[in-house]
Amino acid sequence: MNFLKTHKVFSVILSLVVLFSTFSLTIEKHFCGGVLIDVAVFTQIEKCADDVVSVIDTAETVKKTCCKDEVDVIEGLDQLTTNTFEDLEDIQQQVLFAYSYSYINLFETLPSSVYQLDDYSPPLLIKDIQVLDQTYLI
Repeated sequence: MNFLKTHKVFSVILSLVVLFSTFSLTIEKHFCGGVLIDVAVFTQIEKCADDVVSVIDTAETVKKTCCKDEVDVIEGLDQLTTNTFEDLEDIQQQVLFAYSYSYINLFETLPSSVYQLDDYSPPLLIKDIQVLDQTYLI
């Protein structure tokens, strides 16, 4: 009973590991003056008021801001490798086939044959064998 529960828990944990290993995440961070202002995982980050770029007259001078954006990308697995029976070498195929065949036949049920012992009479005991062999259960 305890084995079945641990087996189920272990199976769920492994399936979640496979599921989360295929996810990709992008984490955006917004810093103003070296202080973290906003972090976003699934939405856009909010910029502060100092991020507005101003253009002065015709000289097109761009005012530098003290804010910066940082993007962290966590890549997931693109494809999972799956091996088929044909990808194995010949000896591995033979061993796998022999193992599976013997394992399946291990649990084969025997035909049920009912023996009727209604007419059987046990033989008569002439001598006590335990006394003759001097074997006593203590």
